Amino acid sequence: MNFTLLIAIIVLAFIFDFINGFHDAANSIATVVSTKVLTPLQAVIWAAFFNFAAYAIFELHIVDTIAKVVDTGAINLQVILAGVIAAIIWNLITWYLGIPSSSSHTLVGGFAGAAISYAGWCVVHSDKIIKIASFIFLAPLIGMLLSYFLSIALLWIFKSFNPFRLKRWFKIGQLFSSALFSLGHGGNDAQKVMGIISATLLVYFKTTDPASIPHWAQITFVDGKIHAIPLWIVYGCYTAISAGTLIGGWKIVKTMGSKITKLSPFEGVAAEGAGAILLFGTEAFGIPVSTTHTITGAIMGVGLTKRVSAVRWGVTVNLLYAWILTIPVSMALAALIYWILKLINLG
Repeated sequence: MNFTLLIAIIVLAFIFDFINGFHDAANSIATVVSTKVLTPLQAVIWAAFFNFAAYAIFELHIVDTIAKVVDTGAINLQVILAGVIAAIIWNLITWYLGIPSSSSHTLVGGFAGAAISYAGWCVVHSDKIIKIASFIFLAPLIGMLLSYFLSIALLWIFKSFNPFRLKRWFKIGQLFSSALFSLGHGGNDAQKVMGIISATLLVYFKTTDPASIPHWAQITFVDGKIHAIPLWIVYGCYTAISAGTLIGGWKIVKTMGSKITKLSPFEGVAAEGAGAILLFGTEAFGIPVSTTHTITGAIMGVGLTKRVSAVRWGVTVNLLYAWILTIPVSMALAALIYWILKLINLG
C-alpha cells in the first residue's frame, strides 16, 4: 500500500507541475504577446524552452525550503497525497475562472493544511510558512519598485535616441527579458514540486537505514541542507512544467497582458527584467515566491511611470483578494481531503 501511495504521489506531483506550467504560462508570455513581439504559439515555445533550460542554472535552495515546510519525520504519505490533491484542485479552479493565483502558495498551503489536520500545528515549521506568506505582499511590491526604477533608468539612458529605432531595439530586448523571466519561472516553480517529491521520499524511507536506500531515492545533505536529489526528479519536473507551458493559459494571458495596464515593448522589457531580477534573487536565498505576484507587481510598476491612473487598481485589488485567500483555502481544502482519505481508510 505504501509503495503504491508513493508512486501515486509522484505521478500527481508531476501532474501538478504540468498544471502549474499552463496555469502560470501567462506570467512568462503575457507581456511579450500583448506587445506583439511574438505570436502566442511562438511565445509558449520560447517560454517552455527556457523553463527547461533553468535546470542547468539554479541550485536546490527552494527544494530545501519546500521539503522542510513540514517536519517529514512526523507525517505520513497520506498527508502529502492530500496536500497535492488539494493543490491540483485549487489550481484547476483558478485556471478555469481565469484567476492568476499562486501555484506556489497553493502547494505550500495544501502541504501544511493536510499536515496540521494529521498532527496539529506543531508539525509545521512556522518560520518557513511566515516567510513564504510574507512574499504575498513583498513580491508584488518589490517587483513594482524594481520595474519602476528600471523604467526610469532606461528612459534616462535612452532619452536622446530615435524613438522609432528604440522601439525596434526594445522588441529585440524583450526576447531576452522574457527568456530571463522564463528561466526564473522554471527555476523557481519546478523546484517547488521537486521539494514535495523529495519530502515524499524522506517520509517513505524515514525508518530505513540510509545505507539501504536505493540509488534512485537517495537525497544528499550538506550542512543540513538538501544538496542533491535524484536526476529523474530534476528532469521530470522541468519537463512537466515546460510541457504545461506549451499548453498555455490563455484566459490568464488576457488579464496579465492587458487588463492591468497597456504595455509597449519598452515597458515589457522593464517589467520582465525586473521580474527576472526578483526571481533570481529570491531563488538564491531559497525563498519560493509567486511568479504571478512578481510579474503583476512589475507590470504595475511600469504603469506608474506613465501616471497613477494608468494602472487599473480595481483589477489589482481583486487579484490581491485571490492571493490572500490562496493559502488558507488550500489549507482548508487539504484538511478536508485528508479527512476523506482517513474516512475511506487511506489516512
